[in-house]
Amino acid sequence: MGRDTAAAEAGLHDQTQLLQKRELLIVFGTMTAALFVAFLDQNGITVLLPSIARDLNAQSSITWAGTSALVANTIFQILYGRLSDLFGRKNILISALILLSLSDLVCGLSVNSTMLYIFRGLAGVAGGGITSLTMMIVSDIVTLQDRGKYQGILGAAVGLGNAVGPVLAASFDLVTWRGLFYLLAPLCMLTVIPSWRYLPTNMPKLNVRETLAKIDLLGLLTGTAAVILLLIPISQGGHDGYAWSSPEIVAMLCVGGVCFVAFLVVEWKFASLPMMPLAMFRSPSVSAMLAQSLLLGASYYSYIYFVPLYLQNVKRLSPIASAVMMLPLVVSQSITSTLAGLYISLYNRYGIVIWSGFFIWTLGSGLLIISDTQTNLGLFAFYLIIIGSGTGCTFQPTLVALQAQTPAIQRAVVTSNRNFLRSSGGAIGLAVSSAVLANTLKSALPADLADVANSSFAAPKLSHFSTEQQRLIVHGYALASRNVFIWCVPLTGICLVLCLFIRDRGLQRKEEIAQQSTQSSVETGEETQEKATSRVAQVHPVQERSTHVTDLDHDPCDEHHHGNDSDFGSITSTMPEKAG
Repeated sequence: MGRDTAAAEAGLHDQTQLLQKRELLIVFGTMTAALFVAFLDQNGITVLLPSIARDLNAQSSITWAGTSALVANTIFQILYGRLSDLFGRKNILISALILLSLSDLVCGLSVNSTMLYIFRGLAGVAGGGITSLTMMIVSDIVTLQDRGKYQGILGAAVGLGNAVGPVLAASFDLVTWRGLFYLLAPLCMLTVIPSWRYLPTNMPKLNVRETLAKIDLLGLLTGTAAVILLLIPISQGGHDGYAWSSPEIVAMLCVGGVCFVAFLVVEWKFASLPMMPLAMFRSPSVSAMLAQSLLLGASYYSYIYFVPLYLQNVKRLSPIASAVMMLPLVVSQSITSTLAGLYISLYNRYGIVIWSGFFIWTLGSGLLIISDTQTNLGLFAFYLIIIGSGTGCTFQPTLVALQAQTPAIQRAVVTSNRNFLRSSGGAIGLAVSSAVLANTLKSALPADLADVANSSFAAPKLSHFSTEQQRLIVHGYALASRNVFIWCVPLTGICLVLCLFIRDRGLQRKEEIAQQSTQSSVETGEETQEKATSRVAQVHPVQERSTHVTDLDHDPCDEHHHGNDSDFGSITSTMPEKAG
């Protein structure tokens, strides 16, 4: 890290504010609800795409509903860390919540595909912010010892959002796809009220012009160009008439690669507050966990999207039944995420949790390979439980470990970069899985079934084919799905190997221990003073009454001063700036 970056980060305002139990429960409940709604929005729409395509006459372009949200989500994941450092977590989160609510409302009102794609993109912008900011805020308001527990519960909210989203969407598909968006819009807006009322903020008054000048605009420009020019061809390659060898795809990949190199140079040499500080990669532990984020994103989202496809095309389940069959994965993920967080908080260790998680995940991925057309659904659900248990022990524990390995002032930016890499991995994983599925189908099916191979994401109506053709189609999808599952195994296997580079130093960082000890001492002192005052009042009730009488003549400013004693912890954190 260069001197300019170190000086700029030193000038950032520390937004740590530990909350008392009542306020903590309200704020944490709100953050959990906001994250749950964000993942409902992110994963629910996949089930509705066929219905939306028919209604808006967008069969040839409907994949853009997912691509626009994915690209926007990924781009802004990396930006939210610095934006929240500069403008405050509370302000940015409330803006993201309002944006998601309005975007979902307009998506429900969409009259054409272009309108839908634009506002799905804006929903992606908002969803990326909600995902990162809820995790940042929870780390700001809880102690080091409790961070694992609360982050684990956030991981459970992610799993439940992934579970409920497709089931809820499939239910609305029986009536109208617009109903899902009409439900999500007010649900999201409901989280704005407690966020505005109870979310703490100790940000000083901002000079907007000076604050805007600190934004890494050159990094934003090159990074945005790189993400757009890389993710769009990765997501669209092989679909909608764009072959991987087409000039458009090749050109975007080449220019996107150049923009990505330019982005790295800007972050390394020019940005005073880089969105991706390359200095954080100097730590082998941090580098290993960020690499794991990329790989686990590729594996996890491949399962989330392609396991339902396997269940519909091979097991011939309905969309809602396939969504229900995903519950073993996401429910086990939610349970183990909570248990892993409790373990980390109790024993102050995360290494064994991450090791165990990737081992279990790799084991489950290997078992899923043996699934075929004859595999019992109960056994298949058992495999999904194993995979879900592994993901629950890795998703949020790796974030807790990353935050423990980095200074408090970099907590927001490392969280946003971790989520950015996870989203990028998801985009890459889906692209590779799509290519594997399509290519396997083309090689497994005869020429007279080429149309089935070209529309690999649509469940074919087997009643339109002969008995032999039906057998070939089901066998082809089973083989193609198996190849997708095979490609996921080395991803988690590499994550397991990368655990060798993670050094578990516990959750304690010296500077944060000192800060939290100071705040605890202040709070303890205040409680002691209040108790002493209470005892004196009980012993000398007459003096207390006379004091109340004489207080009528005292300066109102003194009353204001004493009334704010409970905020002393947050005041002391900003005293050096005021003194300066």
